Amino acid sequence: MEDKVLLATVSVFVLLLVLSKLKYLLITKPKLNLLPGPWTLPVIGSLHHLVTSPNLYRATSRLAQKHGPLISLRLGEVSAVVVSSPEAAQEVMKTKDITFADRFSNATIAAFTFNGNNIAFAPYGERWRQLRKICMVELLSAARVLSFRRIREEEVGRFMENLAAASSAAGPAVNLSKMISRFINDIIVRESVGTRCKYQDEYLDAFTSGVRQTSTMTIADLFPSSRLMQALGSTPRKVLACRNRIERIFEQIIEEEKEAMDGGNGQAAAAGHEGFLSILLRLQKEGTSPIPLTNDSIVAVMFDMFGAGSDTLPNVLNWCMTELVRNPKAMAKAQEKVREAFKGKSTISEEDLKKCSYIDLVIKETMRLHPPVPLLLPRKCREDCKVMGYNVPKGTVVFVNVWGICRDPKYWDDPEEFKPERFESNNLDYKGTDFEYLPFGAGRRICPAINLGVANIDLALVRLLYHFDWKLPDGMEPKDVDLREASGLVAGKKTNLFLHPITRIPPVNA
Repeated sequence: MEDKVLLATVSVFVLLLVLSKLKYLLITKPKLNLLPGPWTLPVIGSLHHLVTSPNLYRATSRLAQKHGPLISLRLGEVSAVVVSSPEAAQEVMKTKDITFADRFSNATIAAFTFNGNNIAFAPYGERWRQLRKICMVELLSAARVLSFRRIREEEVGRFMENLAAASSAAGPAVNLSKMISRFINDIIVRESVGTRCKYQDEYLDAFTSGVRQTSTMTIADLFPSSRLMQALGSTPRKVLACRNRIERIFEQIIEEEKEAMDGGNGQAAAAGHEGFLSILLRLQKEGTSPIPLTNDSIVAVMFDMFGAGSDTLPNVLNWCMTELVRNPKAMAKAQEKVREAFKGKSTISEEDLKKCSYIDLVIKETMRLHPPVPLLLPRKCREDCKVMGYNVPKGTVVFVNVWGICRDPKYWDDPEEFKPERFESNNLDYKGTDFEYLPFGAGRRICPAINLGVANIDLALVRLLYHFDWKLPDGMEPKDVDLREASGLVAGKKTNLFLHPITRIPPVNA
């Protein structure tokens, strides 16, 4: 009898426990609104949906057309969300900006970006805020950008002279992509360290090799918790070797500048103004920085500055010329506007640029079709939150597909066409307030060097169109110009642009 009573008591207890659990699951626990996304496979997750396209931003744009402006992906072990509409981008980068202010990194990215010690990939926090503030106030202010005007004008003039020397309709076509890359790098290096870099070839080789290695996610990136995959993944080690080469070059430059400053012959004395490096070394010596400016920190900031001049900015100018030669009517109009504005001048200065606003439209339209970083640099969710009503767990990687947004027919007429005139009436700007057009991002993580970047491109493009006519290699038609993009975080051209520069107005440098 006692056994039956005990059994009944236990049964009632278990039943109450089960009912309590069911009540918690069905009533008490909030129901999650999960993000839509393509079907997944064990282990690899969503990767099989991405291999059909040469670029992640094209693949995710295609998936967004089917699943919506917010989609969930699983990249091996890594949970990710792709944002593909202005409304969703605004919620991530404005409404909930601080929630998504952290940077995502993986084994390969960390190896190349000094373990997040630079500004671009530093974790959100006090160190990042103070380092960015130093750069914005001391290095990238409007006054500082203006102080480098003479450097830009001199380097553009030198670039024009080199093109004029190669000018010929009958001779071999010039590799304009390569010439643009070296020209932009020369500007950034002079703005950074005062003179052209004697280590330029070695640096560009190491940087280009590193960027090429980081163009895809490796098994070490896809399975970060697996020691086996970390051991098998060789890419992070190869990238680290490239970074170490870059670091040695920067350390040598720093030591040379310190010695010159101690002898009274630093950048400020030699060039008549301070470059980025001399400013940072002065702040380091004075000890007035709100955070310790170690040599490692300075190297990491130099990596960001040199990187922009070695990859992002050359790509923009390269795409400008590519789109213009592929669209002869647009080229003819741009050259007409430039030559009409500066008629009779043998050279053009930055002060003259306000006379021809059409070039701004060309640059804007180029960055619409070819945003410098098509998925922006990846962010990471700092806490559980909701975006457009969907649950996004803490730690989720967030990509904003500005390439897809800028080609969405919902927001752009004839989105695949190169039409600079579209910006005459829509007043969209690239400062991060118009979420259908975000070539430099938005919010706390917007690119801090917008003004410097545009200044380094503007004058060069004007003078390329003013002084020269451009002829395609024999047998090529405009429609044959290659528009394929290289893979990676930064979307450069897959192939170099070869053209014949024909001197129309001989460049004379002041």
